[in-house]
Amino acid sequence: MSRLLGGTLERVCKAVLLLCLLHFLVAVILYFDVYAQHLAFFSRFSARGPAHALHPAASSSTNCSRPNTTAPSSRLPEVPSARPGPTAPVLPHCADMPPSLVGRLLIEFTSPMPLERVQRENPGVLLGGRYTPPDCIPAQTVAVIIPFRHREHHLRYWLHYLHPILRRQRLRYGVYVINQHGEDTFNRAKLLNVGFLEALKEDAAYDCFIFSDVDLIPMDDRNLYRCGDQPRHFAIAMDKFGFRLPYAGYFGGVSGLSKAQFLRINGFPNEYWGWGGEDDDIFNRISLTGMKISRPDIRIGRYRMIKHDRDKHNEPNPQRFTKIQNTKLTMKRDGIRSVRYQVLEVSRQPLFTNITVDIGRPTSWPPRG
Repeated sequence: MSRLLGGTLERVCKAVLLLCLLHFLVAVILYFDVYAQHLAFFSRFSARGPAHALHPAASSSTNCSRPNTTAPSSRLPEVPSARPGPTAPVLPHCADMPPSLVGRLLIEFTSPMPLERVQRENPGVLLGGRYTPPDCIPAQTVAVIIPFRHREHHLRYWLHYLHPILRRQRLRYGVYVINQHGEDTFNRAKLLNVGFLEALKEDAAYDCFIFSDVDLIPMDDRNLYRCGDQPRHFAIAMDKFGFRLPYAGYFGGVSGLSKAQFLRINGFPNEYWGWGGEDDDIFNRISLTGMKISRPDIRIGRYRMIKHDRDKHNEPNPQRFTKIQNTKLTMKRDGIRSVRYQVLEVSRQPLFTNITVDIGRPTSWPPRG
């Protein structure tokens, strides 16, 4: 009997021991589960910061996707990510020989040429006659200077033909019409000096200057209006001269000098009143400073001149031959550094800038002989 009671008691003790062990295991499991939940809770609290803990309404559940929806004022502002904005395309340098050139041109002066038509034909030209090619970077900034008085009819043809040519040549340029005020004797070279100075006042970046008569139109757009290492003579074959250079030292009509070249010769003479002589004086200045004239091929440097009578108050200068012989003596004191004038009006038109100036009048000419 005692042996049976002892066996039963042993089994009961084992059962109780197993039950206690099972209870202990359950307690351990529950303990670690609660600990893990608390740890996750405090981890979220730390990551959200004090502002979210103090203001639960500013949680991520706030809808800010609508255009006019804003988060509560207590929420800290979000810092936008530093994303690079769109960058402007890098333009290439303009080609030495632009592909848009067409070569020989048909030039005629019979069709009516209203200024409104010329303006419609050149929508890319800005107020004042400024243009910059949109697809490349030009090597130079060119000022085209036109001495002018009472030639509105010729100017319309010049603008009609030259703006498209200059644009096809991919030039960054501006057109300046230097209008001599009054009816005193005309002075082409002095007006060109004025144009040089006034263009630089508007844009100091000009480094190439083209000096063009208003009645001369190039017949080939490959005759590039640019400046080079030497002064450039463009109008070497005019129709009025049978498309030939009239003489070796001729430098009239259309010419180009860089800013440095122009200053090196002290600009143009101011004392050639009336027609003739100033272009020969300029040729002498270039030669006396050790430079040479550059010219295009004669087949490319062809020009048509708009026929007209000689202008009133632009009679031949009887002193021109004497002055040409004395260039060496006069060029240092007579030129860009001594020019005197008064600007009366600057008017920026859709296709050019008109600058009206008072350049004075000549002293009385001595009798010939």
